[in-house]
Amino acid sequence: MTNKIVAVQGNHPSKLNPITDTSVFLANEIQSKNYKIFYYDPKDLSVINSKVIASGFFIKFDYSKKKFFKILKKQKLDLTKCKFILIRQDPPFNLEYISATYILDTIKDKVKILNNPTAIRNVSEKLYSVKYQKYMPSTIFTKNINEIKNFFKIHKKVILKPIHSYGGNDIHLLSKFNLKLINIFIKKHGHIMCQKFLPKISKGDKRVFLINGKVCGAISRVPKQGSFLSNMSKGAKPINIQLTKAENKISKLIAKDLKKENIFFAGIDFIDQKLNGDINVTSPTGLKTLYDLSGINLAKTFWKELKV
Repeated sequence: MTNKIVAVQGNHPSKLNPITDTSVFLANEIQSKNYKIFYYDPKDLSVINSKVIASGFFIKFDYSKKKFFKILKKQKLDLTKCKFILIRQDPPFNLEYISATYILDTIKDKVKILNNPTAIRNVSEKLYSVKYQKYMPSTIFTKNINEIKNFFKIHKKVILKPIHSYGGNDIHLLSKFNLKLINIFIKKHGHIMCQKFLPKISKGDKRVFLINGKVCGAISRVPKQGSFLSNMSKGAKPINIQLTKAENKISKLIAKDLKKENIFFAGIDFIDQKLNGDINVTSPTGLKTLYDLSGINLAKTFWKELKV
């Protein structure tokens, strides 16, 4: 019989903010159902004698204490002893990240892994949005300088994004073509995402939560004054909102498609009712913030959808 253990593959809890962190929120909820939490860093994931072994620690979370976690026992664990594994480390989606998904692939028929490691590889967080471009602002994916130059001629004000990063990191807003900066950007990131700038970002974006093929809730994130970044890690302020009919329709379409791809939990973003092209499947965040704003507990929904 499988033990009541949930393994979390992610950044060390000391690096997490319990006020906003979704991994802690999900773990805290399943703790209340008498599951044990085992935490490990993906660098401590190994295959030994055909077994997938993680070096980590059992941990208990407690929101009521200043130090919100307590490490109970450090040990190595055969991950097939777990009921669930949550892949929760932040990108960049690099070879190290990909290697961890290949290792977990070998046990995905024995343990429920969320999100499915094969699906995480197949659903590129930026490039997957290509199929929804009619719902997006004008966007290209390229490393061709002439294509980027032509895009600037048409749109004047352009956002440059890495394809495999996260959290608003290394995003640039350019009001004119800057060959030097763009060459450096391409050398660092390879293919990049270029998107027409939407000035209404100043009023906030909308982060929509998709769980098991369903649209489950949303929050808005308003950039701090003088910024165009709506990530809370960059100082954006969250507020409670409702989706428009158009946003809800698009969200339902994407939720249905992602379920077919074996993506259980995802976050998508809108600016001015347009999909911005971020399909977050590696470590979607915002559930704790939604709960604090509205009282809606999607951690309960998450585990309920898994029949826990």
